Amino acid sequence: MKSIILKNLLIILSIFLIQNINNLVFGQSSQISKTIEVSGNCKMCKKQIEKAGKTKGVSDINWDIKSHLLTISYDSLKTSIDKIQLRIAAVGYDTPLFKANEETYNKLHMCCQYPRKKE
Repeated sequence: MKSIILKNLLIILSIFLIQNINNLVFGQSSQISKTIEVSGNCKMCKKQIEKAGKTKGVSDINWDIKSHLLTISYDSLKTSIDKIQLRIAAVGYDTPLFKANEETYNKLHMCCQYPRKKE
């Protein structure tokens, strides 16, 4: 009787182990890292850009002042690069997909008003 229970337990554990290995090997990760250019100038810009981009699903966000590059790690099941860029543009900073509207841009502190690219 004990050997049958032990045998069934081994079978169940084996099936569970095979399924988990299968998910690890063939499953797709929803974690994505991207780097995009975001216009800005200073530490105040950095704070506002990172705050705007830090939304549900974003695990790491860092904007580099010198290069103007924003590195983002996010869960693609919870947010998208489009949503993140839209939030950043909404506080006054141009991104590859969205340009901040003039009124919002003009409300930025003088040191944060970066040279805008012409369309």
